[in-house]
Amino acid sequence: MDFSAAIYVVVVGLVLILGLLLGYFARQILANQQLRRNQNEAKRLLEEATATHEQMLQKAREEAVKVRAAAEADSRERRFELQRLERRFTQKEEKLERKLESLDHRERGLTNREREIDSVKTQLEEIRAKQLQRLELISGISSDEAKQELLLAIEEEIREDASRRVREWETRIKSEIDDKAREILATAIQRCATDVVSETTVSVVPLPSDEMKGRLIGREGRNIRALEQSTGVDLIIDDTPEAVTISSFDPFRREVARVALNTLILDGRIHPARIEEVVEKARNEVESTIRNEGERAMREVGVMGLHPELIRLIGKLKFRSSYGQNVLTHSLEVAYLSGMLAAEIGADVNLAKRAGLLHDIGKAVDHEVEGPHALIGADLVKQWDKSTEVVQAVSEHHGEAATTSALGFIVATADAISGSRLGARRESLEQYLKRIEALENVANSFDGVDKAFAIQAGREVRILVKPEQIDDLAAMRLARDIVKKIEDTLEYPGQIRVTVMRETRAVDYAK
Repeated sequence: MDFSAAIYVVVVGLVLILGLLLGYFARQILANQQLRRNQNEAKRLLEEATATHEQMLQKAREEAVKVRAAAEADSRERRFELQRLERRFTQKEEKLERKLESLDHRERGLTNREREIDSVKTQLEEIRAKQLQRLELISGISSDEAKQELLLAIEEEIREDASRRVREWETRIKSEIDDKAREILATAIQRCATDVVSETTVSVVPLPSDEMKGRLIGREGRNIRALEQSTGVDLIIDDTPEAVTISSFDPFRREVARVALNTLILDGRIHPARIEEVVEKARNEVESTIRNEGERAMREVGVMGLHPELIRLIGKLKFRSSYGQNVLTHSLEVAYLSGMLAAEIGADVNLAKRAGLLHDIGKAVDHEVEGPHALIGADLVKQWDKSTEVVQAVSEHHGEAATTSALGFIVATADAISGSRLGARRESLEQYLKRIEALENVANSFDGVDKAFAIQAGREVRILVKPEQIDDLAAMRLARDIVKKIEDTLEYPGQIRVTVMRETRAVDYAK
């Protein structure tokens, strides 16, 4: 048993050794085959690389031949171009040389001519000097003296001719300006034909029956007292059939009272508490009417963008009057006229209309603020309107400020046209003449006054004094004395400007 096992072990060992030997030899054979395959593949790759290298070398040689041929062709073209340019430069150089030779020749000729001219000039100077000497001997005066006399004679002749022409131009221009001004004013007046509205200090309210008068008076007059206290007007109930008169110098209060009274008559409930309520509603209604009138005026004139406070003040002018002329109607008319005048002379039409509409806005508050309405209006416009031209025109339109701007002259002219039309203002001719005559008489009553003229519908008095009796200091005292006497002796609306002028004239006549 032990022997068999030993034999088995030996046989197994031999088999293992034989398997190892066979595996070794098999791997050697496979490795040799793989080596041969790799050698063959390497040889093939080497042959392909050699062939590719040969092809690339061949292409490189062909490309090099092409590049060399192109370079040689380009070189030949450049060489030909350089040769052509060289020939051109050579030709130009030859031409320049020929021109330089010609210029040298001309320069030599000019030099010779210049010498000849200098020689002739010298001879002419000698001849001129000899002629001057002979003329001086003959005339007995030197050449400088002769020049001076000639210049003086020419200067005198030119001065006389210029003076004569200036006088002719002044006369012609003045005539043309007068004609043009008349034409412009006539055109503006014809184009603006507005109605004239006269205002009074009383309003009449119709009643449905005389029985309503007793109800308005109330028990022991309490209704009429309540109405007068609430509105600030005087209610006149007299024998006039079916009518009640409202009296007040304030047209705004009078309008509030009229609206309230009409409401009470229609309502029929008349007692103090109801009167206060209706008067408050009437006041709000009139305020709304004021604003609507201001906006209507602004739209009619075509002036947009005004401040709401300015619109309200314009509307208040509906309840203001000047010499019986409604101020709002007057302002609209001045705005139209200002726009027409501005269009005629080539000025800014929009600015002219704006200044014309606002020119009397100071009258909306003139009883609340002291001073002339033109300056008050200018201050109001300055607060809410940024146009300095409009502010200046408003301040200048009545002469309270010196009129220097074209817009100021336009507005002042339009204002004068509107106020001077027949029927525009209610003052009678007789009263007007009396007031003008009284102003001139006051001024003429002082010593040293030569002439006195009341102008601008009595708003200004211009006084010419005798210069030999009144000096500059005395003229100032005279103006103050005349103003004081006017204030003490005359009654007048607004203010009156007194201007004292002293001048010395020198007059001569050409014969």
